[in-house]
Amino acid sequence: MVLNPVLGKLVSKRVVLASASPRRREILTNVGLRFEVVPSWFKETLEKSSFAAPYEYAVETAKQKALEVANRMHVKHLRTPDVVIGADTIVTVDDQILEKPVDKQDAYRMLSRLSGKEHSVFTGVAIIHCSSKDNQLETEVTDFYEETKVKFSDLSEELLWEYIHSGEPMDKAGGYGIQALGGMLVEYVHGDFLNVVGFPLNHFCKKLAELYYPPPKHNVQHKKYDSIPSVDTFENLSDGESESSNFTEHKGASKLDSSGMCSSEAIYNSENSSSVRAGFIVPLENQNGVSESAAKLPSKILELMDGFRASKALFVASKLKMFDHLKDKGPLKAMDIANEVGTSVCGTERLLDACAALGLLEKTPQGYSNTDSANTYLTSDGEYSLHGYIIHSNDHLWPLFTNLESAVKEGSRQNHRAFGKKGEDLFKDYYHSQEVKQRFMAAMHSIAHLTARDVATAFDLSQFKSACDLGGCTGALAHELVQIYPNLKVTVFDLPEVIANTSYFQPSGQDTAPVTFVSGDFFKDNLPEADLYILSRVLHDWPDEKIHVLLSKISAVCKPGSALLVAEIVLDEQKTHPPRAVLQSLSMTEGKQRSGSEYKQLLEKYGFTNFVPLYMVAEVLFPDNGLVLLHAFVFKLGCGILLAEMVLDDEKKNRSTALLQSLNMLVQTEGKERSGSEYRGLLEQHGFTNVKIRLTGNLLDVVLCVKT
Repeated sequence: MVLNPVLGKLVSKRVVLASASPRRREILTNVGLRFEVVPSWFKETLEKSSFAAPYEYAVETAKQKALEVANRMHVKHLRTPDVVIGADTIVTVDDQILEKPVDKQDAYRMLSRLSGKEHSVFTGVAIIHCSSKDNQLETEVTDFYEETKVKFSDLSEELLWEYIHSGEPMDKAGGYGIQALGGMLVEYVHGDFLNVVGFPLNHFCKKLAELYYPPPKHNVQHKKYDSIPSVDTFENLSDGESESSNFTEHKGASKLDSSGMCSSEAIYNSENSSSVRAGFIVPLENQNGVSESAAKLPSKILELMDGFRASKALFVASKLKMFDHLKDKGPLKAMDIANEVGTSVCGTERLLDACAALGLLEKTPQGYSNTDSANTYLTSDGEYSLHGYIIHSNDHLWPLFTNLESAVKEGSRQNHRAFGKKGEDLFKDYYHSQEVKQRFMAAMHSIAHLTARDVATAFDLSQFKSACDLGGCTGALAHELVQIYPNLKVTVFDLPEVIANTSYFQPSGQDTAPVTFVSGDFFKDNLPEADLYILSRVLHDWPDEKIHVLLSKISAVCKPGSALLVAEIVLDEQKTHPPRAVLQSLSMTEGKQRSGSEYKQLLEKYGFTNFVPLYMVAEVLFPDNGLVLLHAFVFKLGCGILLAEMVLDDEKKNRSTALLQSLNMLVQTEGKERSGSEYRGLLEQHGFTNVKIRLTGNLLDVVLCVKT
C-alpha cells in the first residue's frame, strides 16, 4: 500500500483530523492511520469570487480549517499536534461552486442543475506539520487538490424529491452522497472515486510519501513571497469562538530580526501543491539592547490564576442579559446599557470592557456590539444558546466551588454548605420549584442541543427503527436523531415534572411526530420498548449501586442483539484527561467520570461485551502506554444502547476537559467520570458486548454496545 512507507514515521506523532466528516474518518482509518478528530471552528465565509479557480477556494478553506485547529490546540488545549489534516470538498457546475444545501429547496436547486450534466468535484487538502519553539507555534503547510469528473443521469422530478426527502443531501457538498443513495443518480465517474466521497486518498498517500521521502535538496525550488498563510491570532484567544473568528493575514515564514521587523521566506514544491513554513520566533534581544531574561513569565499559571475572573465576568454579563440587549441593536454606549439593565455606568463600562477583552464583544468608538459567537451562544434565544447553562453555572456551580476546600478535606459533596440542603433534596428542588426547574432544564437543553449532532453521528444508526432516550429531558438529542435518520422513532423517557415542561423547548419548523414523550422514573418504572437505548450524560451522575439497577433493567428488556449508546466525557486511562471532566468530578453527586476501560468493564458486566476501541484517537489520548485503539463504525442486529459521556484515558491524567468535570462532581454529587476501560467493564457486567468508543473531540464522547 502506498501509505505503508510512512506509517512507521507517523506512529509516534500526534495526528489530528480537522474534520467531523464520518466519511473522511472512515477513509483514513481504513488505511491504518491513527489520529484524533478535532473538528475545525473556522467559519467558511471566504469570498468565492476572489479566487481565480474553484480549487483555490477549496484549498484555502482546507488550509484555514487545519490552521485554526493547530492554533487552538496549541494555545487553548496546551498541547501541540504534530500533524493536522484539513480538507474541504466542493462541487462546481457552470463555473459555480455548490457547497452543502441549507434546506430541501436549496438541495432541489442544486440537484436540478446537476441533472444530465457533467460536473467537477474538487477536494482541497492541507497537511500542517506543527512544532513549538519558545511556546510559539511554528507550522509548515503542504496543500494540494484533486479533481474528479462526475456525470448525472437525467433525473425525474419524482426521483429528485424521493432522494431529497431521504435526508441524505443535507450535509453533503453538491447535495448528494455518491457512496450511498446518491450513487443511483450517477451515470459515470472519471477520476478518484474517494475524492467524491470526501477525501482523495491516493493523492494524499503520495503526498505523504513525498514529504517523508523528499527528493534531493537541489530539486527543491525556493521562492520569496510577501506574507504567510492566514493564521489565527495568538493574542486574542480568550474564548472558544474567538479562535475561529479572528484571523490575521500572513504568508511565508516569518521571524523577527534584531530591529523587531519581520522577514519572510516560503518554500514551494510540486505543480499543484505547496509547502510553506510559518512561525513566530522570539527575538533574543529586546529593542533597548538588553538581553532577554532567562526567567519566562509563567503564562499558563497566570492564566489559571485569573481564570475565575473571566468566568465570573461571563456569568454576570449573561445574568444581566447584556448580550440580549446588544443583539440586533447595533453599537450601544455603556450608559445606554446601564440604563437598560439598571446598573451603574462605571461598573457596566468595566464589565463591557472585560467582555471585549475576552473576545465576547466588539468595542468601537460608536460603542459595544456582540460578536457573532455572542449572538449564537450567549443570547438567550441564540441558535445554540448556552445562556441557560451559564446561569446554572453561576447560580448552582459557583456556590459549590467556593466550598471546594471543604470538599477536598471531607471527600464529600458540599450542597449542605452552599444551599443548606442535602444533595438528594437539591435534586428534588430542581423539579418542585418552577423557577429552578426551568433554569435547570434550560441548562441541560443548552448542552444537549450543542452536542446532539456529535452524538447522533458518532456511529451509523440508520438500521434502527426505534430508540428510547432515557433521561432525555427536553428531547434535544431525540429531535436531532430523527432529522438525521428519517425512519427512526424516538421516545424520550423522563420524570413527570420534566415531561410536563418540555413544550417550551420544542423546535419550530420541524416535524415533531417521530418524537414522543413518556413520563416515568427509570429506576422504578417499566422502560418503553425500543431497538436502541440511549444514556446521554446519565451514568456519571449515579453511584455504582444505582447504575447496577439501571443497567440491569435495560439489559432485561433488551433482546439478544440489542445495543446501548452512551454519551459521556470519557477519561483517559490515567484519569487525568480531559481536565474539564476531571474538574467536574469535584462537584458530582454520587457518580463519577470513567475511563474507556472502566466503561467497557461496566457495560460487559451487563452483557455488552466484545470491546472494539477506536484507532483514530489512540495517538493523542494514549501517547505513552502503547494502547492501540481500533476503529469500528458498523455493528449488526437490531437494538442498542447509546451512552453520551466524557471518557477519560485509563490513567486519568491527559484529558483536561473531562478532568475539570470530575472536579465538579466532588463538590456537587457523588458521581464520577470514567475512562474508556471503566465504561467497557461497567457495560460488560450487564451483558452488553461489542463495546465501541468514539471520542468526538468536542464536549461529549459516545459509547455503543450490543446486548448478547
